[in-house]
Amino acid sequence: GYHADRWKKMLIPYSSPTKAYFDTSDKDPFCMYNYLLDITTWNKSIRRGYIEVKIIDYAGNTVESQMNSEASTFQQYKRVKILTGFHQDIEKIAKISLTFSTKSLIGPKHKLRILQMKLKSLNNPKR
Repeated sequence: GYHADRWKKMLIPYSSPTKAYFDTSDKDPFCMYNYLLDITTWNKSIRRGYIEVKIIDYAGNTVESQMNSEASTFQQYKRVKILTGFHQDIEKIAKISLTFSTKSLIGPKHKLRILQMKLKSLNNPKR
């Protein structure tokens, strides 16, 4: 990621489309805590959809993800990395909840079977 005041000189030289996330202020109203969600699934059929992430601390405080506007494609035994962010930082996570949605009102509902998952803080990489 790049600090917001330096993004142009870092990204403009690239001629191809580039994905980036920006490190935000640690004070409201602009604070955002970024995490990288790394998922490996074991569904035999390909699934395409969105993941909503909730993290819960030991006191029961819950924070829901605020990013992930792009649909991801999940294939058996293939790793998918998703950038997600929260408006509040939870230092000691007790539980992680994932909700998979295709955002389609018509058609069957599908489950996403998770084989392996890792949630890494980008603001605090040592966690």
